[in-house]
Amino acid sequence: MAPITWLDKLEQELDIDIDWMDSDFLRSYLPKIRFHDQTSNQGFVDVQLDHPSNAQLIIDTAREVKAEHEDAASTNTLLKQHPLWVAIYTRMSVLMAAKNVDLISGRTLLQTLPSLAYDYEATLAHAHLYAAEFARVGVSRDRFCIKIPSTGPALNAAKTLQTEGIQTLGTALFGLAQAIACSQARCLSISPYYNDVRVHTDRSVWPETKDPAVEHPNSPRILQILEAYRRLYKETGQDQPLMKNASFVNAEESMAAGEMGCQSVTLFHGIIEDLASRPYDPESPTRPGGKAAEGRPKPEHHYRDRPDVNDRLKPLLEVDHLSKASAAPDYDALSKVDYLADNGKALDAAIKADTAAADRLDVALTLFITAENSSRAKVEKALAAI
Repeated sequence: MAPITWLDKLEQELDIDIDWMDSDFLRSYLPKIRFHDQTSNQGFVDVQLDHPSNAQLIIDTAREVKAEHEDAASTNTLLKQHPLWVAIYTRMSVLMAAKNVDLISGRTLLQTLPSLAYDYEATLAHAHLYAAEFARVGVSRDRFCIKIPSTGPALNAAKTLQTEGIQTLGTALFGLAQAIACSQARCLSISPYYNDVRVHTDRSVWPETKDPAVEHPNSPRILQILEAYRRLYKETGQDQPLMKNASFVNAEESMAAGEMGCQSVTLFHGIIEDLASRPYDPESPTRPGGKAAEGRPKPEHHYRDRPDVNDRLKPLLEVDHLSKASAAPDYDALSKVDYLADNGKALDAAIKADTAAADRLDVALTLFITAENSSRAKVEKALAAI
């Protein structure tokens, strides 16, 4: 019997999603591993727009959408509601995502434009265009999900989408108030960033630790979000968003997500390769924290059957290293705030009061807007070539 790897062990504890859109990479792991969801953002879409396999596709798509956009008799009024470059970008994103649907077992995810993150109507309209484009290529609603930035206005758009049967994920999430707002929007999932996105270009801001589950400054917030959802499920009987933890730097951090009880992780291709290369010895675990850090097998129901936090991690429920708080959150008080009322005014105020969340959200949106602008230039270059 072949030895199990860290990747195999982590898959026993949670679902492993791929944060990469390269079809060849996904195929390279078949048939042994079929990742659950494929996540993306403006950065990954921008990378794929440069892939040689998409060179002709972007020209063809630009020509096709331009003709539809300019056709006065066209019945595709939704597409024509958007600037031409957005219509082309959206169709191109869906085409690239749809190429991989048969290579995964779950959903493919695309993110609404970050430049619209504080505009309810515009975010809703862009999500509707994604949904229409997925329908156009035959991808059913149970195979895609729309990523929505976790701001007050955008999560109100997510709430509307959920009532329409379009599943959403609250992304760019850095604090407990954002997580509770995602629950109030009835999001399918959330994607808390374990690390500030700046670590991926500047390692000097990375809080490198030997045992991330216990030592990483963001571990308390991850555990407290999960605890808040456990309590909300117990109190209301309503399903809570599933945690799709993201923004890891190394394999050790992703293994920490297994111990903390996250429902899934979304991993860069490099971390997946590293996990797959490391043998796992169940008798003498090599993961940080040793045998005491082993995560539990996936529960039948993520919150109804959620076990108590293990003894190693319990102290983290009482602190917040990012705000220097010394007490556990007041879950009852937080859950009584209507974060989505008045276009999300209470949520945006809570984010502003949480300096770590506010700073990291601003940096993440700026990063994604930069990628959005880069993609716009590529679309406009394709338009100029036809």
